[in-house]
This record gives sequence, structure tokens and C-alpha cells, in this order.
Amino acid sequence: MDVFQKKALKTMIACVPYPTGTVQVTLDAVGVPCYDIKEAVAWDNIPFTDELKSLALNTRAVCFGSLAQRSQVSRDTIKRFLDAMPDLDGNLKIFDVNLRQGFYTKEILCDSMSRCNVLKINDEELVVISRIFDYPGIDLQDKCWILLAKYNLKMLILTCGTNGSYVFTPGVVSFQETPRVAVADTVGAGDSFTAAFTSAVLAGKPVQEAHKLAVEVSAFVCTQSGAMPELPEVLKNRLK
Repeated sequence: MDVFQKKALKTMIACVPYPTGTVQVTLDAVGVPCYDIKEAVAWDNIPFTDELKSLALNTRAVCFGSLAQRSQVSRDTIKRFLDAMPDLDGNLKIFDVNLRQGFYTKEILCDSMSRCNVLKINDEELVVISRIFDYPGIDLQDKCWILLAKYNLKMLILTCGTNGSYVFTPGVVSFQETPRVAVADTVGAGDSFTAAFTSAVLAGKPVQEAHKLAVEVSAFVCTQSGAMPELPEVLKNRLK
């Protein structure tokens, strides 16, 4: 809680009688994290409260993943939150696939892609999903176009590590190279990309500009230790 307060992050999720979630993270020789995510913890048991419903009714953008849906309780809460959001053109429901330790099923993936209007996925996850959904023999970009059309998405974000990233929108694709930086660790890089991109889109910036900013924010986070470093003022100002 002290960390949240220091970062000026508000909390609205009710306390539950389960241990705090913990993750054992180890980094390989090039700074890529490997996760050991403990089960039967508080975030597996998030209740849908009146406070969360009130928040959903006033939410313009939400990001949810597959990992948080490994338990029935939290999965139901996520669905109810998404269903309670206003159905407005500018609202973003971002599904960050986030495949971890086998904590996902085809049913969860299908349902989540049906509920989102923005899909964020990395190249390794796209290969896994292609096998699950039987999309063999075509390149990554073609698979992205298929998913964009099948689920009627506003956008599909594909990150490919050092090989750059793409944002697909109906008929148009944005590509950004990954900046070369001295990597301290990559924990938080993906979430910072999503947060920066979302903030920029909500501020009315064009997709290509939002994409470029997201890449730069993510690259900066990679140069710092920890998942939530303080951003330089020059990046903060561009997010407004």
C-alpha cells in the first residue's frame, strides 16, 4: 500500500482473506524475465463490488489479461466490469494476452477477444494462439489481419521484442523499430507500452504518434531497474 501511495495510485479493490500475490522473477543473460507466479492469492479472488461497478460506469479505458482470469472469481469480476462500461465509440477495452505458465484456455482467450476492442499480443504469444486456433502456414502479419477482422477490433498491437512493434487498424498498419538502449531489466516494459499508448490515444493523438511515444516510454523503462520508474519530464509532457 505504501508503494501505491508513493506512486499516487488509487486503490478500489476490496481486501480479501487471501495472501498477497507474489511472483518470483529471474532474469536471463540478456535481461528477459522468467516468472514463477504463486496461486490461490488475493488477486485470484477479486470481488465485484458496488465501488467497482461505479468505476466501470465512468471508465474510458481498461486493460485486462488472461492471467487474472485463471480463477472463476476474478474472471467473473472482469467480465462484469467490462459489461458495465459504457458502450461509447472512444472507449478502449484492451486485452493484453499475457500467456503465463499455462494459466489460460482456448475458451478464456476466445471470450476475452470477443469482449475487447483492442488486442495486445507479442510474437511468441501469437505463435501459441495460432496453434490453438489453427492458423498455420501464414506469416505473423497475416495472422494479425485475420484476428483484427474476426473479432472486429479497433486495433491490434503486436510487439516483437528487438524486432520492433506494429499497430494494426482496419486497412492501416504502423511500424516502429525498437530503440537500442542499455537494458537494466525488461520488467514493466510491456505494461508501460500499453499505458503510454492508451494515454496518448485518449488524449486524441494519432495512432502513429501514440505508437512512437509508447515505444520510447517502454525503451526508457528498460534502462531502469524495477517496473515503475519515474518518467523524465519530456516523456510526461508528451503524454498529455
